Amino acid sequence: MRVQPTSLADVKLIEPRVFGDARGFFFEAFNQTVYAARGLPTSFVQTNVSRSARGVLRGLHYQWPQPQGKLVGVLEGAVIDVAVDIRRGSPTFGQSVAVELSADNHHMLWIPEGYAHGFAVISEFATFVYQCTTLYEAKWDRAIRWDDPTFDIAWPFVPESLSNKDANAPFLADISADNLPTYVAP
Repeated sequence: MRVQPTSLADVKLIEPRVFGDARGFFFEAFNQTVYAARGLPTSFVQTNVSRSARGVLRGLHYQWPQPQGKLVGVLEGAVIDVAVDIRRGSPTFGQSVAVELSADNHHMLWIPEGYAHGFAVISEFATFVYQCTTLYEAKWDRAIRWDDPTFDIAWPFVPESLSNKDANAPFLADISADNLPTYVAP
């Protein structure tokens, strides 16, 4: 497994070793010992799966005051996956990183607590999986506008389909400081 840095130091691109032959392929998506040795999380409490059609954009989501770290990947199809640093006081506050995750490349992305997350489906369908470090709580569910100019995200399209939550999400400038995580220096 290779762990690649991204333009946001805490967000990591994970490239597992894939073993394939005429029958198909195998790869190890998670190994507690290997993850710990590479400084990645080893404790997940919830796994979620979603399926979306081409043109769907989900995000930008985060949970506060009980933040979630997320290990995300694609089981079917392809997405452009985005993480945004929304930690007040962070040297990379407001910066984003986007990567393609697909069933073909088998890549995963580690998105730490304190980041907003979203993805856009670029294949006919995409089945998306994410493991979370804390449980989902509806009362702490938050969203930021997907097209907030603060983030300068190069989405692959204007979404054909958005949830009401995403369509009506506030811009970063309209979110009170107490509804954003705070950066803690390592």
